[in-house]
Amino acid sequence: MPEPTRHEHLPASASSPSSTRMHTLRQRAPGLALTFALALAAAWLAQQPWVARWGLSALTLAIVGGIVLGNTVYPTLQGPCGTGVDYAKQRLLRLGIILFGLRITLQQIVQVGWAGVLIDVVMLSSTFGLAVFAGRWLRIDGQTAILIGAGSSICGAAAVLATEPVLQARGDKVAVAVATVMVFGTLGMFGYPLLHPWLASLGVSDTAYGVYVGSTVHEVAQVVGAGRAVSEWAAGQAVITKMIRVMLLAPFLLTLSFAVARRGVRAGAHAPTAAPAAAAPTVAPMAAPITATGPAADASARSRIVIPWFALGFVLVALLNSLPLLPAAPKSALLALDNLLLAMAMGALGLSTHASAIRRAGSRPLALAALLFVWLVLGGGLVNALLGHWGR
Repeated sequence: MPEPTRHEHLPASASSPSSTRMHTLRQRAPGLALTFALALAAAWLAQQPWVARWGLSALTLAIVGGIVLGNTVYPTLQGPCGTGVDYAKQRLLRLGIILFGLRITLQQIVQVGWAGVLIDVVMLSSTFGLAVFAGRWLRIDGQTAILIGAGSSICGAAAVLATEPVLQARGDKVAVAVATVMVFGTLGMFGYPLLHPWLASLGVSDTAYGVYVGSTVHEVAQVVGAGRAVSEWAAGQAVITKMIRVMLLAPFLLTLSFAVARRGVRAGAHAPTAAPAAAAPTVAPMAAPITATGPAADASARSRIVIPWFALGFVLVALLNSLPLLPAAPKSALLALDNLLLAMAMGALGLSTHASAIRRAGSRPLALAALLFVWLVLGGGLVNALLGHWGR
């Protein structure tokens, strides 16, 4: 009797790599198609004049649309669509953040000068620091406070999206943070132009006004709206300053990753709770001493530094974009792809968000965002006046 071949001993579930890929693609296809449709609808809405006047970007509209569907019809579709939706809010999100680097160049930094860069650094650091400390005072969970702080201090919804993988935050927390960016960013878009006549009477030029707007308003679309309400020159300076804030996203994410590893922000809402007396304290290598933080496995998880490689990819793409290597047509196509990927990720996050979870968040996240908005307007004005030499 002939010996059985090696192939005959393979388990029934074994299959070729190509068939496995096809099976995975079939699993993801329904969810990806749903998020793709959401992204296209959001992009179309964002281009309508009556929507554009409010400075609502496709990202914001995508998550709003996702939340609406996620709390109505999506629960019946979650079975076939869940895998693709999860893929969109994880892998596509990271790719979208990498391609976001095509929006900035080193030459833009030179145009606003070191004063503009310093203003951006001071505003990012102070706003995010205020978010963390005020979040503790308001008894808001750490992840929500960080997400709101990132959105307020850097670049709105895109910063919230980029911060989520580092924290591994739930979709409802992301939705709350994006909602605050939408509310107060829109207020800023309409409010800043109202301040311009008074600022002009103090000798603030359109250039200085543009830097003020770019260093303090949440979303890029809102920055454009607040700048164009005064002049095209002010809008240009505002966008350049805003793009520098966007470039600071990568070092922010790297720093946050180290902080998460040291303090375990991923794991909980507040500071780590004390362990039972029987549990021995664990000191993680290359981290601050941790006393009575819980089981050794939890401490080990906290000490693991997760490098957000997509942030490094973001920097690399920005550096390549600073060189005259990429023709205009391919760059335009990649920017359109980036908008699509980020909108799909936002839609996926919205689909995963339950209205009951947002309601449970209460009014405290809104209070934190309001406090940060006041700081951005008043404190940002002071920082710009001191470092930007207003009226001199």
